[in-house]
Amino acid sequence: MKVAIAQLNYLIGDFDGNVSKITEYINKAKEAKADIVVFGELAICGYPPRDFLEFSDFIAQSDQALSKITEASQGIAVVLGAPTVNPVVEGKDLYNSVYFISDGEVKHVQHKALLPTYDVFDENRYFEPATEFSTLEYKGYKIALTVCEDIWNIGNENPLYVTCPLDILIEEKPDFVINVSASPFSYNHAEERLEVLKANVDRYKVPFFYSNNVGAQTELIFDGGSVVMSANGAIHREMPYFTECMEVFDLDEVIRGDTHQEQPKDDIAEIHDAIICGIKDYFGKLGFKKAILGLSGGIDSAVTAVMAQRALGSDNVRVLLMPSQFSSDHSVNDAEALAINLNIQYDIIKIKDVFDAFMDKLGGHFEGLDFNVTEENIQARVRGTLLMAFSNKFGNILLNTSNKSEMAVGYGTLYGDLAGGLSVLGDVYKTQVYALANYINKDSEVIPKNSITKPPSAELRPNQKDSDSLPDYDILDEILFEYIENRKGPQEIIDMGHDPALVKRILRLVNINEFKRYQTAPVLRVSSKAFGMGRRMPIVGKYLS
Repeated sequence: MKVAIAQLNYLIGDFDGNVSKITEYINKAKEAKADIVVFGELAICGYPPRDFLEFSDFIAQSDQALSKITEASQGIAVVLGAPTVNPVVEGKDLYNSVYFISDGEVKHVQHKALLPTYDVFDENRYFEPATEFSTLEYKGYKIALTVCEDIWNIGNENPLYVTCPLDILIEEKPDFVINVSASPFSYNHAEERLEVLKANVDRYKVPFFYSNNVGAQTELIFDGGSVVMSANGAIHREMPYFTECMEVFDLDEVIRGDTHQEQPKDDIAEIHDAIICGIKDYFGKLGFKKAILGLSGGIDSAVTAVMAQRALGSDNVRVLLMPSQFSSDHSVNDAEALAINLNIQYDIIKIKDVFDAFMDKLGGHFEGLDFNVTEENIQARVRGTLLMAFSNKFGNILLNTSNKSEMAVGYGTLYGDLAGGLSVLGDVYKTQVYALANYINKDSEVIPKNSITKPPSAELRPNQKDSDSLPDYDILDEILFEYIENRKGPQEIIDMGHDPALVKRILRLVNINEFKRYQTAPVLRVSSKAFGMGRRMPIVGKYLS
């Protein structure tokens, strides 16, 4: 038997487009003499459809799309995910299901039992969990079908769940397991995925065919990396990351377990590729083409510009250089050099006159008051206004360049440097931004060296440096990581050796700046805990205040 895995990039709600793509790969699988072709979780409608699932018309279109796939299944078996209407009155209206279709008929449907409702997942909002499990037979083989999370409760040891679907399915002695997934990317998730699959294989002693979606759906990025694992625990094949593709596997070879093809793992390289995927799909799926951003000569805007150019092409990226009276000559020169290196359009607009006009209007009201954050923010908002003017006039979508460290502690100006349609680096700590810059420059100097080595500064007042307001980024990022990703409280972080006053100050800054993050652009998610849909904090609260 030959099993094909097609890891594809779906568009939520684009039923015609998804059906066309799935049908194309069904035909490719037929040409490759595959007996079964496996697609991803909710492939019919795209994942995650969220509240679209509450529209009866959306479900009707999904059912119509599934009928078209059924018609295309002559001579091959097709395994893919789709929502299913719950026929009973009790419970949620839908199931999250995997379908086994062949020769123009639906042969088997298995519903998802374990519905993740944590971090970015909210499946219990929409779906009823499965309570019945059974295998199917096809061409002399017994097959167990599962959906994504259903393989993440090995031996019923996951405290989130009380059911282990494979413990039930294995009693029917399947010859192999197929899992259809939509498992979002984070830079450490590929290793976790392999560990989970290995634990399943060790427990059940059968081969696994794991198909994962690829591509970005706004902030969520899916990396593909579909896996075929032999019953002896060997990785028969881990498919490429961030690439639409199909591969065909001979079941006898998988059973023998004599090959090992795993993708290399590198956090920064994966973050780099994920961000490019995120930008490309955000623009492509929304029908946008051109981006704009402010290029300051600093490292954050430099990395963002490179990512945008690599995702969209030089002709589709434009930058504004907006020096103030506090900007150094080398910042302008560094920004100009990067724009030339990337072959992107750039314009220089000095903002001193605009800033002076604001101060002239405000002067009578501010007379006798010291220059402070007010004047700094006016400069940032002047820049934001200029960028949005270009965005409106020329149709370029503004990319936000703030990093996760800055967003965490509120080191940014609402309606100024926090403006934008998409946050490119909002889930990348400052220390990771430096690593990304060095990765970009690994073969040649793309980002000018001075942008990487100079002390970071917003350049909104004389001789300003980030370190005037914040601790060194390696210290700051460690504290933020423990609080945000690891959810450690202040005393736990202090016990790690950090200064108590600093810890309390930093954590308080994180909490009191939640209102800013509520008003910023969607953040491309590359970590296990990003700002946005996966981190739900109250704006008003007293914890650590």
